[in-house]
Amino acid sequence: MATARHGTEADLAAITEIYNYFVANTVITFDTRPLRASDRLGWFHQFAPRGPHQIFVAAGAGNVIQGFAYSTPFRDKQAYERTVEVAIYLAPHADEQGIGSTLYGALFAALDQEPELHRAIAMIAQPNPGSVALHDKFGFRSVGELTEAGFKFGRYVDILMMERAFGI
Repeated sequence: MATARHGTEADLAAITEIYNYFVANTVITFDTRPLRASDRLGWFHQFAPRGPHQIFVAAGAGNVIQGFAYSTPFRDKQAYERTVEVAIYLAPHADEQGIGSTLYGALFAALDQEPELHRAIAMIAQPNPGSVALHDKFGFRSVGELTEAGFKFGRYVDILMMERAFGI
């Protein structure tokens, strides 16, 4: 069984490997070119063990990373400081093992302790019923859809927007 812990820079290669699977094989991310771990250092350094921007990894036997979940700024404007965007990625072999719930459980337990946070936003490329179900489980509700917002693998992709309230 995997356990969740804060991600460290030592996890960045594994995080990038998992992410690159989705870049190369799915429309779940709109990145179209694989990244190197060194490309992601700036992105990674925004996370801290406390505060609104955190990253958790799920580590299994031998400390093998099976997935990660994180919160980042929603948009780059001061009025959005109390809103975060969340995302989760599981290694391809880690589906249906409860790892998503383990990761989001840890992430939201931490974020629920941040008194300034008001909303979490998830932007989910469609179709992705597993991700929608996971977000539903953690108190998200659908608030809209961006139709044909992305173009990848020769087709347009819709985005479902979901939100979760904090402190209510």
